[in-house]
Order: sequence, then C-alpha cells, then structure tokens
Amino acid sequence: MTDMVATNETILVVGGGISGLTAALEAAECGKDVVLVEKNPSVGGRVSQLYKYFPKLCRPTCGQEINLRRLKANRRIRLLTMAEVTNIKGAPGDYDVSISVRPRYVNENCTACGACSEATSVEIDDPFNYNMKKTKAAYLPYNMAYPQRYVVDPSIIGTEEADKVKAACKYDAIDLDMQDRTMEIKVGAVIWATGWQPYDAAKIQPYGYDRYANVITSVEFERMMDPFGPTGGKLLRPSDGKEVKNVAFIQCAGSRDRNHLTHCSRICCMASLKQSTYIGEQYGDGADAKATIYYIDIRAIDRFEDFYQKVQADEKVHFVKSKVANITEDRDTGDVVLHGVNTEGYHRYDNAHDLCVLAIGMQPSVRADEIAENVAADASGFIQMNGADTAIFGAGCAANALDVNRAVQSATAAALRAIQVVNRVSSAEA
Repeated sequence: MTDMVATNETILVVGGGISGLTAALEAAECGKDVVLVEKNPSVGGRVSQLYKYFPKLCRPTCGQEINLRRLKANRRIRLLTMAEVTNIKGAPGDYDVSISVRPRYVNENCTACGACSEATSVEIDDPFNYNMKKTKAAYLPYNMAYPQRYVVDPSIIGTEEADKVKAACKYDAIDLDMQDRTMEIKVGAVIWATGWQPYDAAKIQPYGYDRYANVITSVEFERMMDPFGPTGGKLLRPSDGKEVKNVAFIQCAGSRDRNHLTHCSRICCMASLKQSTYIGEQYGDGADAKATIYYIDIRAIDRFEDFYQKVQADEKVHFVKSKVANITEDRDTGDVVLHGVNTEGYHRYDNAHDLCVLAIGMQPSVRADEIAENVAADASGFIQMNGADTAIFGAGCAANALDVNRAVQSATAAALRAIQVVNRVSSAEA
C-alpha cells in the first residue's frame, strides 16, 4: 500500500455504502482525488442487502450497477476494502489519517471462478444474509460484489483447508501470507459515511427475539424474499420450514422508546408497508395469506403517502393501532401470539401469527463522538454539524436516520462541503 499518494487536496470517504459511493463519485467527477475506505470485502452497504426499494418496488441492483460502472471508470478514486480508519488528527485542510487493512488472502489475480470455494468443505456464517445461512470459508460476498474477488476467512488460515484452497487456484490468486497492515495518509477533508446498524432486537425482551425462532427482524425478512437469500426467495418459517401466510409486523420495535432508541428511525413504517406487499407477491391475489401491521402511528411523509393509501386499500393487509405488549409462543403449533390492546375501541387481543417481523430501529454504526476531536454527536450518536472547527462531514445514515433517497441527497451535500474545503487549500497554496 506504499504506492498510495494522498495530499491535503485529497478527500477521504469512510464507508462504501450508497452514501459513501455517492459522495466519492460526486467528488471524483468534480475532479478531486478520493480515497474510499470500506470495512467489508466489497462495497454496496445495506442497500445491496435489500430485496426492493419503496415506493416503486424496484430492485436495487439497477442503481447499484450504475454506481459500480461509474466507480470502475473513475481513476481518481482509490478503493480500500477490508479497511478501517483508526485515527484522525489535524485540522480542516490538513488531516493525518491512520488506516488499518485486514488481509483478504486473495490478490488481484482472482477471476472469481469459484474453484477455491469448491475446494473447501468448511462453512461459516454468512454475514450478507445476517447469518441466516452458511457460506463457504472461501467466498464471494454476494453476486454483484465489487471488487469481484473472493475472500478466504481467517478461521482456516494455517489449516489443511487453506492449503486445499490455494492448490485449487489456477491463477496464483491465493496469498496465505498476507498480513494486517497500517497506512498513514494525509487528506484535506473527510466524509464519514459509515451508515447504520439495526438495533439489537434481543434487547426488546417482551418480544422474544432471542427465544422464539419465528420472531425475526425487518432486515432478515428482506433477505428471505431475495431469490439468492437464505430461503431462495420463499417465505418459510425459521422454526420448521412451513410456508408463512399470516405475518405480523410490529412498528417502532426499539424506536421512540426511552428504554431503547428515543428517536424515530423514519424508514420503519415505509419498510413494513413495502414488506406487506410481498405477501401478495408471494402467493397471488386469490390466496388466503395476509399481513397485519401493529402500529402507534404511520409516518409516511411526502410522496410516500400515496403508497400508504395503496397498501391500505389492499384487502390482504390489516392495521391494528396498538403498541404490542408482549409475545408468547404456542408450543404445539410454533405460532407466535401477540398480546395487547387495540386502542381503536380498546379491545384486548391475543392474535396468533405464523411469523412476526420487528420493524427494527436504526442507529449509527459508529457514534460520532468516537470518530475524532471536534466531531459532535446528537443524543442518538449521529453526526452533528459543528461550524468551522472541523472538515469531517457526516453523510447519509451516519448523520441521521434516512431512507435511500435522502441518504443520497445528504451524501451529495457532504461532497460539496468537502470540495469547498480542498478548493480553499488549493487556492491558498497557489
């Protein structure tokens, strides 16, 4: 990595999800040199794990393919995967940054032929599918992964399985001697786009996520619908593989709650409305399948109101205005039973469902106050703008709980701020 040249006119983008990609591309296409750092083996972030966007219900692969094409064509972007920023020191226009790079054990000779994966019998949890299935210890993160290179899991390094993987490669792409490395670079501005992580559903004890197999999260449900996901695109119960035809969605699972996340995560209502349409898609209009959404209030803002009304008109989707009190399990059937009070009429209910999906809250993957000095955090840990004391700018869900559209807008704004900083550096040195 000693061949990297970065100066105080370079922009560092941390995070290669939809926000980080957008910011890096916008800056580079304006003529700025960019270092893009992603901690995972490939770019794409959580958007790449979606089945569909709302409200158009289109697959994210189209927009992702366009961004990857732009990324591959732009020589001003230097991409570092399996890398994390460990330290940032300095001031606007003059930052010294330390980056730790983990070994992939696969070099650029890789053609993604898959021979290494076929050579090993060892399986590991698949993080792309939220550990709902296994993948080989030599793996491609997902079909559209970029870089299109395999990864060898460190758990087999030093074993006979690693030797099998190396022997299977015809292109001398397996390098079992790769080591952790540290880089030191200088940049003029930083765009922090490390995105969000789902709130830990196990902490919401009354809902039994860690006790009942048929209570899952909204991000896990999204992967179930994907043809390349853990169930091959079929709605099957985790407990017994039974077809799911009676689904409950619980809103504000861990959000707007002083015991968990106090903020509204903004995307959860629309995510559940979107996912309720998957039931009809899976079984067709004539089937007896149904979805029930348990909600405090539905927050569908701007153009999403039309989508909300469309879902309301769907006879397969039912709404119960209630904060679910707790969930139990029917041991004979494996069904989950939701208990609470419908506040429209104040009727108590004990409703059984095949599957319960928790619309889980969003929290920043990295708290703002852990990034560097002079980076301010709000009460939830998202990055706050802090005047002229810093040129570390939050983008996307590092700055707020946002849907994809607003995350892209946020990233474009962050790129503009970073460009202004390095332009001032360039003018001062001219």
